[in-house]
Amino acid sequence: MQKIFKEIKMQQSNVKPASGKLGILVVGCGAVSTTFMTGVLLARKGLGKPVGSFTQYDKIRIGRGADKQYLPVGEIVPLAGLNDIVFGCWDVYPQNAYQAAMYAEVLKEKDINQVRDELEQIVPMAAAFDKNYAKRLDGDNVKKGLTRWEMAEALREDIRCFKEEKQVDRVVVLWAASTEIYVPVNEQVHGRLEDLEAAMKADDKEHIAPSMCYAYAALSEGAPFIMGAPNTTVDIPAMWQLAEKTKMPIAGKDFKTGQTLVKSGFAPIIGVRSLGLSGWFSTNILGNRDGLVLDEPANFRTKEVSKLSTLETILKPDWQPDLYGHGNDEDTQYYHKVRINYYPPRNDNKEGWDNIDIFGWLGYPMQIKINFLCRDSILAAPLCLDLCLLSDLAARAGRYGIQRFLSFFLKSPMHDYTQGEEPVNNLYQQYTMLKNAIREMGGYEADEEID
Repeated sequence: MQKIFKEIKMQQSNVKPASGKLGILVVGCGAVSTTFMTGVLLARKGLGKPVGSFTQYDKIRIGRGADKQYLPVGEIVPLAGLNDIVFGCWDVYPQNAYQAAMYAEVLKEKDINQVRDELEQIVPMAAAFDKNYAKRLDGDNVKKGLTRWEMAEALREDIRCFKEEKQVDRVVVLWAASTEIYVPVNEQVHGRLEDLEAAMKADDKEHIAPSMCYAYAALSEGAPFIMGAPNTTVDIPAMWQLAEKTKMPIAGKDFKTGQTLVKSGFAPIIGVRSLGLSGWFSTNILGNRDGLVLDEPANFRTKEVSKLSTLETILKPDWQPDLYGHGNDEDTQYYHKVRINYYPPRNDNKEGWDNIDIFGWLGYPMQIKINFLCRDSILAAPLCLDLCLLSDLAARAGRYGIQRFLSFFLKSPMHDYTQGEEPVNNLYQQYTMLKNAIREMGGYEADEEID
């Protein structure tokens, strides 16, 4: 029976093979980036295991009944191998990846030292940076005196030079840098590609964030772009048009690691049991560079918008007003509050507290308390790997534009809000979307439905 499946796959799958080297260019060389890079380098030497990675560990069912099999993802679709990955990065600080990993203090020195030579070869290129977008950062390894258009052109040149120097066949660009200040979507600037380009050429610093320059450069150079922070970057119509023009995948936004992972997985429990929700209060303490940046109110606002969007698309007051139409002064929806506190002693070891006020039979109240003591970069690193490998896969499969199947890995999934589309935030529905996309790209039937 396995032979039959392989024959079907060869007949139906038209994904280009993952031949040659895959360059992964990471924006930011901080805790998340260096944990990701160090982990991949260790794993391919057999010195560590990529625990938490969907692409490296999960198995997906193909076929039904007597014909069904459970195969590793890499046997269904042609993924790039860990040995084929070549890293590069940009950062406002000039320290190489080894120095940055040591400074981050996420991984133990004995683990980092096993791949020291390789990490020392990863030296950050000068970043496209505007201090107004991250006031708490003060590095000097930046591209100076450039307009937004010139920033994008300089980044394009960086990508071309990296490909030539490292002899890589394909590139994926991943944003793993800090959260920028909140940029509201402006239809006059962000609505059309030509307007976005005009604003970049006019050096419109108010509406064009540095992250948009990275995305523009990546897509223009034929590289998928992944937004791992809650920034307003590729979730604008102008970028969707650019992705369509260049036939490149885009994904975002914000890695789903700690509290939102819990929320997207636990909220459906309340929903499927038809329990009521009066309020959900979430707070975090975090001490790394990300926490420092988020201590600035304008930057926290960007994160808050991202984190608040999860619950409201899972437990909907208009669907079940008896259950979810209670809590605030207008009595139209439960309370939902999110807070992040910068606490340096904790460094990368984030702690999230959730207080959930629910009610059951006859309206009698109950409470749920969740205390998640997690390691932010340890949870983010496998997401970085999966997002890069699957974005590269999508590009080779001819998929472009918003990659909704990658919502499983992201806190605030991109969607076409101009058409009234709602994002899918339910973790289990996202998982079904992910598996169906893998099946389709492997030449099998996408046979799971989302209710």
